[in-house]
Formats: sequence, C-alpha cells, structure tokens
Amino acid sequence: MLTTTNIICCIVAYLLGSVPSAVWVGKIFYGIDVREYGSGNAGATNTFRVLGKRAGVPVLLMDIGKGYLAVQLATIMNIYFFESHVYFPGTQQFVNFKLALGICALLGHIFPVYVGFRGGKGVATLLGIVSGVYPKAALVCACIFFVVWIITNYISLASIISGFAFPFVIMLVFKSSIPSMNIFAMAISILILITHQKNIERLLKGIESKISPFR
Repeated sequence: MLTTTNIICCIVAYLLGSVPSAVWVGKIFYGIDVREYGSGNAGATNTFRVLGKRAGVPVLLMDIGKGYLAVQLATIMNIYFFESHVYFPGTQQFVNFKLALGICALLGHIFPVYVGFRGGKGVATLLGIVSGVYPKAALVCACIFFVVWIITNYISLASIISGFAFPFVIMLVFKSSIPSMNIFAMAISILILITHQKNIERLLKGIESKISPFR
C-alpha cells in the first residue's frame, strides 16, 4: 500500500540511516575524516581501524541504533497515525513495511545525503534493522559476529560470516514462513559479500588489518 504517509516514513528512515556517525565523530572529536584513512569507508569498522575503540564503540552503537529506530517507525506510525491499525503487528504486511523502512535506512547509511553520499558498508546498521524486525535472529548473528571477531581479530571476516549465516538462521533455525523476510535475508548475505570484496581479497592475501576487541 503506497500512501503519502508511507512515503514520508521511508524518507524519514533514509534520513535516519544517513546520519554519518563515523564522519561526525571523527571530525568533531579528532579533527579528521575517517573516509580519508584506512579502508575509506564511513563505518564502525573503519572507525575502529583508524581511531580505535574509544571512537569505534560509540559509532558502532549509533549505527546499530539508527537502523533499529528506522524500523520502529512502523510501530510508531501504526499506533498513532494509521486508522484501525492498518499494519497490525505480526502480519506479513507489517513485516514488509518494516523491511521497506530498513532498506531505506540502509541506503541512507551507504549513500548519506549529509556528507556527499559517501558512507559505509552498512553491517552495523543491518544489525539494528534485523534487531527491530527479528530480534532473536539478530542476537544469534551478533553472537556469531563477536565469536569470530574475538577468535580471529578480523572485523571484516566476522561481518562476512555473520551476514552469510543470517539466511540460514532465519530459514533453518527459526523457520521463517514470510517470503519477504527470507528474500531479505538472502539479499543481505549477497550484499555483504559484494561490499566486502576488497576485504576478502586482503584476507586471502593475508594483509587484512587486525583489530582486537580487547585493545
């Protein structure tokens, strides 16, 4: 159902996703643009790489938070604006609306309007989106991410493995019966593989940067 309200929600979700946490934290507190260093991405991983944990953790939390808040717009609009609760929680229509908002937020993170459309890869924002749509699956994937990161010290590898695991978690562990959710899960794994091509190349060559979660 395409309505003016829906379009406005999608625009707001995009603007939320566009908040360039890494760029703003880097410029305000360190006087640098993280996109000019490391991998050149405006995301939590590159912030950890360039500025360390004191900057990386807040950016990670902000990137997760904006993805989560974007999909919660569906609940807010359903409670306060949609007559007769058009998108009743738990229905496929409601999940579809949440996913649409999540995709808009993800596009905002990758192509942020505030800083010249040069953003990050969206892994942390994806975690926030999934947390708002399917919390149990998000928790499992987050656990996979942190276990891989702790064992290998490669954030990129942790992102790739957790993203690749997501559709299996959704379809095999939780046995999702919502087609759009399953398609979204598969699309995420493909997207992460595409956006991490250079990381995969560096991993295969053994020259990918390591970042310890405990340093």
